[in-house]
Amino acid sequence: MKKNKFYLTTAIAYVNAAPHIGHALEFIQADALCRYHRLKGDDTFFLTGTDEHGVKIYEAAQAAKMSTQEFVDKNAEQFMALKHTLQLSNDDFVRTTSAHHKAGAQKIWTKMFEAGDIYKDTYKGNYCVGCEAYVGEKDLDAEGNCLIHKKKPKLLEEENYFFKLSKYSDKIKKLIQSDELLILPESRKNEMLNIIGEEGLRDVSFSRPKDLLPWGVDVPNDPDQVMYVWCDALSNYITALGYEKDEPNFKKYWPCDVHLIGKDILRFHAGIWIGMLLSAGEKVPKAIYVHGFVTSEGQKMSKSIGNVVNPLEYIDKFGTNALRYYLLKEISTTDDGDFSNKKFIELFNSDLANSLGNLVNRVTMMVDRYVGGKVPAATANDEVSSQVGDFMQKYCDSFEAFNLKEACETLVELTNFANKYIDDKKPWSVAKNNPADLPPILYDLLELLRYIATLLLPILPSAAEAIADQLGIKTVDMKLDTKWGMLKAGSTIKVAQPLFPRIEV
Repeated sequence: MKKNKFYLTTAIAYVNAAPHIGHALEFIQADALCRYHRLKGDDTFFLTGTDEHGVKIYEAAQAAKMSTQEFVDKNAEQFMALKHTLQLSNDDFVRTTSAHHKAGAQKIWTKMFEAGDIYKDTYKGNYCVGCEAYVGEKDLDAEGNCLIHKKKPKLLEEENYFFKLSKYSDKIKKLIQSDELLILPESRKNEMLNIIGEEGLRDVSFSRPKDLLPWGVDVPNDPDQVMYVWCDALSNYITALGYEKDEPNFKKYWPCDVHLIGKDILRFHAGIWIGMLLSAGEKVPKAIYVHGFVTSEGQKMSKSIGNVVNPLEYIDKFGTNALRYYLLKEISTTDDGDFSNKKFIELFNSDLANSLGNLVNRVTMMVDRYVGGKVPAATANDEVSSQVGDFMQKYCDSFEAFNLKEACETLVELTNFANKYIDDKKPWSVAKNNPADLPPILYDLLELLRYIATLLLPILPSAAEAIADQLGIKTVDMKLDTKWGMLKAGSTIKVAQPLFPRIEV
């Protein structure tokens, strides 16, 4: 039977600075989604990478007194290292300074040019270096500062190439309205439709003179111009698949199933990128999932305030599981959320140490004590398996609706159900008074642990693997099904050190 394919991309990280908590949020959300689809049995491809061109990069390299290539190489290494640090499962990592990316970006430019959608003109306007975009009056505050970056844009007048985005405005609007291009959450769909509005999308400047910006992808057939950074960056989603040579991965995985991005770059992905694809005659992505920002202790993160959260410091201190769980469970999947050190510790201790970790420890120790550490004979329990089926369905529905927070909450509910089962059945009492009735109870608890480990795998993969190891099973054999009784009678159960030692304040 042919597998369904699932291709997900993150926004590629801009390498003018080190990774921050916002990067960690997006990468971990993306990883959870991809691990979920692998559990479903989908042929999954997960792409992330780095955006290495543009004014900000060039200026940051100069400030650091490094060549631009040395600067991006150094910073790109930090993002590539996150695969291990955050336990990511990405299949590829694209860099926009790579030769195959540049060739692919030039190919889509050429297709757009041949379609008659790129022309040369003179443009005068306000250019925000932070946004890497020209901004209008509606994008500025009362003092004339960019609403996002709080800095005055530069007034530029230069001869550039332009993209006829206006030509595709009505088509883009219809794609979004019909959900053929699905934007989640609904509020972001409405936001994009408001951006398009009645006047539609306007043509956009699509290149910069090389004498002003020597760092970028050369415009085909015009050595005096480099591509606008968004044209270059957005094309990574196809260049990473071998678009320049029409390679098998491009034919297999495109169109993308999900672009996962932050709310500040929605208009580039749902506007310019879709227009580029339509112009080049390529299929458009199926969905764009949009997450919010992370604040710190109730305030916007700021170096001057001193409340910037470094994800690597939290991992060094508390481990990757603690950080992944907080970002997936405590931060709203689609809205802004707050990072609080106190809440971080409270959540870890309550959900992971006290509830889940204690459950695993109690069950494996009882099996070791009462039945010699062996899985009892399989027994059917329709009441318990039916409940598990309900939890499983709710969990899957949450992932499909891009609500990872709710999926985590469902895992907590299943864990609480298993803990209550212990409290209700009192295995220690049964062992003393009715030992013949104990094996079915222990089997139920072991099966519940198996399901918990399965649902945990996309969220905390290393913890799920640890539980699976104690149960004598492998995560590669786990599936999202409700078939009860998969643990083999007589197999050995291990008692291990506590999975989530409490964080003591």
